[in-house]
Amino acid sequence: MSNRQNVKSEEARAADSHERGRDYLGQPQIDRLLATAKKGRHGIRDHLLLLMMFRHGLRVCEASGLRREHVDPAQARVWISRLKNGLSVEQPIVGDELRAIRRWFAHRDDALPWLFVSERKQPLTRQAVNYIGKAAGTRADLGAANPHMLRHSCGFALANKGHDLRLIQQH
Repeated sequence: MSNRQNVKSEEARAADSHERGRDYLGQPQIDRLLATAKKGRHGIRDHLLLLMMFRHGLRVCEASGLRREHVDPAQARVWISRLKNGLSVEQPIVGDELRAIRRWFAHRDDALPWLFVSERKQPLTRQAVNYIGKAAGTRADLGAANPHMLRHSCGFALANKGHDLRLIQQH
């Protein structure tokens, strides 16, 4: 009988092997990731980058493409230019995010147009954003966390708050 149970469990494992693992982070994991990002060498920038990716469901390219002119701290609004036929919209910026933006602007000593810049005063590349996200995930002991998980996490957070799934999917 135990031999039959082993065969069945192997069959079940083979049937389930095509399923994807969890590809989003819950709020406690997001909080840990953001706190860890603050502690890095470029903590002000990295924290804001990951926070905005989570809050606005940004793709890596959308985050790296943000420009200063897209952010209006006085009105607490940000223009999100979506890729892949998404709906480009203006979104509100809430308290902690607004403070992080102001902190980042105060930290910068340049007039470059990009919101997120590297040490070499260039816009962050996709590879740099991926590295920042994965490195923060590793330091936060979140395993295989990656920046795209923040987009999924945003969708789950919005769905948990009762937002319409069809509207979430359009972004």
